[in-house]
Amino acid sequence: METVTDTENKENVRAMLTESGYSDTAIDYFIDQPDMGSLEDADQVSELTGQCGDTMKVYLKMDGEIIKDAKIQVLGCPGAIASAMVAMEMIKGMTIEEARKITDRDIFRRLIEIPDQKQHCIRLSVKTMNQAFDEISPRKA
Repeated sequence: METVTDTENKENVRAMLTESGYSDTAIDYFIDQPDMGSLEDADQVSELTGQCGDTMKVYLKMDGEIIKDAKIQVLGCPGAIASAMVAMEMIKGMTIEEARKITDRDIFRRLIEIPDQKQHCIRLSVKTMNQAFDEISPRKA
């Protein structure tokens, strides 16, 4: 997936997303995509497609009980990408038990603002990471 690289294009995208109701923080996560990608040596890979058709694929690298690294591939809108980036950022360094406590509200607080019609994107991020936790937990127990 390509990231937005051209300065002029970035500013046009930023202006459009601002007008649509995204905060600067949410826009930065969308443009920078700090945790977009895969982990070649992932301990867990889980994929989920939301009702809207957006798809997220989570990669977890564990160090014992600790989530050492997390990446995600997202085929979706700016709300899906921004919320997925926040989710991956938040879970790094946590145990699965701690990370399970992350809620939609926690991610929304980090994003500050996204349009109301994009709230389901946050739910998809939480559901996808929890699916990964469910799938890895039996092997880690």
